[in-house]
Amino acid sequence: MKKIFLSMMVACAALVACQQQAATEASAEGEAAATETVVEGDLAYVRVEYVLAESEIYKTEGVALQEKTEKAQKSWEQKEKNLQYEATQLQEKYQKGLITTADAQKQSQSIEKRAANFQTNTQKEAQALDEENFVFTNRTQDLIMRAIKEVNSDGKYKMVVNATALLDAADALDISEAVLAKMNELYAKEKNAPATTEETK
Repeated sequence: MKKIFLSMMVACAALVACQQQAATEASAEGEAAATETVVEGDLAYVRVEYVLAESEIYKTEGVALQEKTEKAQKSWEQKEKNLQYEATQLQEKYQKGLITTADAQKQSQSIEKRAANFQTNTQKEAQALDEENFVFTNRTQDLIMRAIKEVNSDGKYKMVVNATALLDAADALDISEAVLAKMNELYAKEKNAPATTEETK
């Protein structure tokens, strides 16, 4: 009985060892196949946020537009605070009896008029800035899409996805640097195009 049990244990151990070896070989083959698929795959991804942040169009026009927008917002906030401060000071003076009702009304109307003008001007400036930001965003999106199409002009990749949607992917599928270089190249051509046109004239 012991001999039979021992023989069964040896046979089981041998079977398990064979299965493990087969699984290891299959796993190794799978990894090799996966590596080949990664290198010669139909899928690629682009780290869009990285490309945009490192692009020449953002470093020149984008940063300048951002600074312009922030400066305008700070200016609006300061002007609004100044008007509120004036209104508060006028109210305090009137309550203390330091100015007449007529003067208080006159100054109050002046503040209200300036506040209305400020609001109108601010809305116009904000709309102009929104339009500039909208156009800039469209230009950068157009550049990056054109860059991706040129990088994939040979049709090597059947699908190019935005890396923000990825949970995990091999570095070999990352074409961000190539897209960034092409995007900068296209932007340089765009910048030089008007100058070339002028020279031709």
